[in-house]
Amino acid sequence: MLPSTLSFILFKFEFYIPVRLWNDPNMPIVLFLVVRSMGSSTSSLYSALANTISSPALSQPCVSGYSPNSDLDFHQDPVDPLGLLRECKEVLRDRPARLHRTFVQTGHWDSGQMQIRVMQWNVLAQALGEGMDSFVKCPLDALNWPERKYLILEEILTHKPDILCLQEVDHYFDMFQPILASLGYQSSFCPKPWSPCLDVENNNGPDGCALFFNHKRFQLINTTNLRLSAMMLKTNQVAIVATLRCQATRRAFCVAVTHLKARSGWEVLRSAQGSDLLLNLRNIAQSVGTEENGNSDVPMIVCGDFNAEPTEDVYRNFATSSLGLDSAYKHLSTDGKTEPPYTTWKIRPSGESCHTLDYVWYSHTAFHVHAVLDFPTPEQIGPNRLPSYNYPSDHLSLVCDLGFKDLKPVC
Repeated sequence: MLPSTLSFILFKFEFYIPVRLWNDPNMPIVLFLVVRSMGSSTSSLYSALANTISSPALSQPCVSGYSPNSDLDFHQDPVDPLGLLRECKEVLRDRPARLHRTFVQTGHWDSGQMQIRVMQWNVLAQALGEGMDSFVKCPLDALNWPERKYLILEEILTHKPDILCLQEVDHYFDMFQPILASLGYQSSFCPKPWSPCLDVENNNGPDGCALFFNHKRFQLINTTNLRLSAMMLKTNQVAIVATLRCQATRRAFCVAVTHLKARSGWEVLRSAQGSDLLLNLRNIAQSVGTEENGNSDVPMIVCGDFNAEPTEDVYRNFATSSLGLDSAYKHLSTDGKTEPPYTTWKIRPSGESCHTLDYVWYSHTAFHVHAVLDFPTPEQIGPNRLPSYNYPSDHLSLVCDLGFKDLKPVC
């Protein structure tokens, strides 16, 4: 076995901490297992990650929800991203070559302009992938966590996002947070109140949304965790809204990540959840704008798995909202008005499912879209579709480079 960072992190059970995930006395209390690393390794990368993982994992819940680890551990030893990427490739050396994707420049870009790389990705919860989603053409061995986590990390390390928005994260505490913190990312996590992962035997806890940003480029002003409502009733879907300030330009903007209700037949609920999110975004923008010298025009970036095709009401509501949002991936089309033909492609017992469900929305009056990462062709994806031995999720990542229209200093 390779003397690698992730495969050699061992744990010893210590104790459980009861935590109520939301400030609601009717919600269940979840027991979080606190662990510490044990054993030794010559890997400096292991040592850095072990120090992070053995540090306290929980902080006080915020008013709007549960926001653990929003503070970066600045005492943690930094990890070389290129070294970790090489480790990923070494562990995955027996797997097929990864899907080939390239960035497509969407217009003239001045190299002196500030650029923000945003990555949106439903990473596929491990418990769901192995226990509930029934990918009939995907060998179970392709989903084994000891290797799949390297595929996920490789995708992130390859594209080096400044802002990373993830859904279906069920390994936040033992993988995403400690490793990405060692790479300089600050983060927040918001679990679903009743995650379907908890119904899977040997699960790793609830899945939810996670938002990461490069703390060297951005300063966190505020984080709001939302449990989305529909028709005045709380639902099982969540969102995170972070207000960030660019360290170089001092410009404030908001980033949101969400994951709306899945499956056909729930279009009305998705529309209501989207409307609730838009309302909250407007309120947050107004609050931030008041603090930012009375400027109500606070730029927005909204990422998510909306589980909705462009024909649904929730898509139209975002496209026509007063926030002035546009979808970055329309820039891949020849007319600049059409979404990609798919962002997810899988085969389940009910048949083949090929849909456009994932989006990166941005304030078109504030941001340019400089480039977007293209999608692999059907031939590259292969007849068994996703996930697979060479791609870890049933959703493809969306990556785009944005820049402020009125600012040129490099952030």
